[in-house]
Amino acid sequence: MSAQGAGEHQFGYREADFDEVRARLYRRAGISLADSKQQMVYSRLSRRLRQLELPDFAAYLAYLDQHPGEWQPFINALTTNITAFFRERHHFEQLAELARDPARRGRPLRLWSAAASTGEEPYSMAIALHQALGGQVQQVRILASDIDTGVLETARQGIYPLERLAQLEPALKKRYFQRGTGANAGLARVVPEVQRMVEFRRINLLEPDWHLKGGLDAIFCRNVMIYFDKSTQVNLLERMVRLLRPDGLFFAGHSESFVQASHVVKLVSRTVYRPAPGVAA
Repeated sequence: MSAQGAGEHQFGYREADFDEVRARLYRRAGISLADSKQQMVYSRLSRRLRQLELPDFAAYLAYLDQHPGEWQPFINALTTNITAFFRERHHFEQLAELARDPARRGRPLRLWSAAASTGEEPYSMAIALHQALGGQVQQVRILASDIDTGVLETARQGIYPLERLAQLEPALKKRYFQRGTGANAGLARVVPEVQRMVEFRRINLLEPDWHLKGGLDAIFCRNVMIYFDKSTQVNLLERMVRLLRPDGLFFAGHSESFVQASHVVKLVSRTVYRPAPGVAA
């Protein structure tokens, strides 16, 4: 970053600071930031500098070294959370088919939303399963995880502005959301029977142990792998797929492809994969 560019900022911000932020984010969360993200890093972390009353990014990086509790705000600030209810609707239609499969009847359904963000994805999974099973969801358990503690807190509350539900069919909104009144006007809460299907937990995908049992029926890990380099992608994919049942499904994002990992997964439909023979639990 040029000296002229740095001078336009309220806080001192050098090329070396950006490189160090990028290196630390990669080591801690496996996320690779492109060169073009210099301004994004400044914009997001400058809020922390302002809150901590620090003069420049070098001082912030020193603060990060001295205060381990700052790692979570650091990661929260730099992770991107873009989500919506029933995003890529064909995935939820296929999830409903999986739930109705006679071979699965009578046994628990266990699923993982590995990048739950503010909760729209796992609640969409829960609603799709509730519909598919006629409300008989006592044995459905969805684990919803994210590295960002801030978005997980929003997800646990299950409360959203009405505009976030704008694309949903009226019948779905009426059945699965409670509209707020008075001070809560303009908001809607996911109904308790759907909330009870989902457990939220912080998981950093780079951690060596996720403390998850195998035998999962489905994993949603959508639009996450694009932030990792190829070797990290394959490593994570291998670890995740080993947690699936042999007939389980792995749901990826619309821009993600695993042609380099055909030994791990086989494509069965649009951005939906099944474990390659011998890989799953």
